[in-house]
Amino acid sequence: MSGVADAPGVADVPGVRGGRGGEAGVNLLNLRSHNAALVLDLLRTAGPAGISRLELAERTGLTPQAVSKITARLRAEGLAVEAGRRASTGGKPRTVLRLVPEAGHAVGLHLDRDELTVVLCDLTGAVVAERRASLGLGAGADAVVEGAAGEVEALIAGVSVLGVGVALPGPLDHARGVLHRVTGFPEWDGFPLRDVLVGRLGVPVVVDKDTNAAALGIALGGGSGAEAAGSFAYLHLGTGLGAGLVIGGGVHRGARTGAGEFGHQVIQLGGPVCGCGDRGCIEVLCLEAVGRGDVDEAARVMGVGAANLVGLLDIDLVLLGGRTVAGHPEAFVGGVRAVLGERARREGVGAGVPVRVASGGARGVAEGAAQLLLAPVFGRGEG
Repeated sequence: MSGVADAPGVADVPGVRGGRGGEAGVNLLNLRSHNAALVLDLLRTAGPAGISRLELAERTGLTPQAVSKITARLRAEGLAVEAGRRASTGGKPRTVLRLVPEAGHAVGLHLDRDELTVVLCDLTGAVVAERRASLGLGAGADAVVEGAAGEVEALIAGVSVLGVGVALPGPLDHARGVLHRVTGFPEWDGFPLRDVLVGRLGVPVVVDKDTNAAALGIALGGGSGAEAAGSFAYLHLGTGLGAGLVIGGGVHRGARTGAGEFGHQVIQLGGPVCGCGDRGCIEVLCLEAVGRGDVDEAARVMGVGAANLVGLLDIDLVLLGGRTVAGHPEAFVGGVRAVLGERARREGVGAGVPVRVASGGARGVAEGAAQLLLAPVFGRGEG
């Protein structure tokens, strides 16, 4: 099965083997094998209706004996149960199995510049609990880590978890979980957020950019028509502006995990100073337009950047998200679509690339962050 993202597996986090609050987290990590992941993913996608062992063998290419061994172990671990019987074309009715969603959980933590959102998701990715709190990234690492950890602990009390996926503004090193010069907050440069949170919470932690996490969640969930797109860009406008890129079905992070710094394209030489230190970046132009109430201008600026992406990467779909977009969805979709349509007409290629609001809403980034932990369990987290 092809992967959706190249996130490091939760079992690869140094010094951590299981989840807090019970044994399900440990068992899920130990179950991680290619064949078990194939079976688990099919159980997940089958939903409550379930799937038979024969169908599992046919779809995975495994032998019936191998499927029986895997499903027996999944049942013993409480991850799968019988879901009734299905009429057979010959012989006795087939027993069908289904995933037990509540057998494991993952936490998704979105650290924005001024607030945090934390969600608890079951094995299907469904949100079963949520918390929000104010946050100030400029308050210092100790205060931010302690505040975030406290919210996570309040959410997972008594619950077994695979770990915590953390999403926040970049740039950062996804592989090592180390922050770089977060735009507007250079004091975070070099901070080992993953290792600090592992030490504080005692569970596996994976760190990624907010835009990458949201794009991963969209790609796995198939929301906003993304399942029909081989490649798409998720553009996030909130307290900053960035992009998550899915190319060929996988999240594209780049060799140094620095891809997607969409907001720092310079489109106005000598323009206003951006938080990154450059002048005339799309981010500062967008945020200034929003600040003075000119949403149409902000949408046009975003559209110029989106057109650059379409021209550079030939992507199939543009999705918009973030709190600022959520406040004016029609204006942003219409503005970006108009710029892309004009570009398409100039190039004589017919209609422009489709533009839509991304699925997930206000907690889309947090849900995507939880998928940083869940996806590898189902064989969907390695490229």
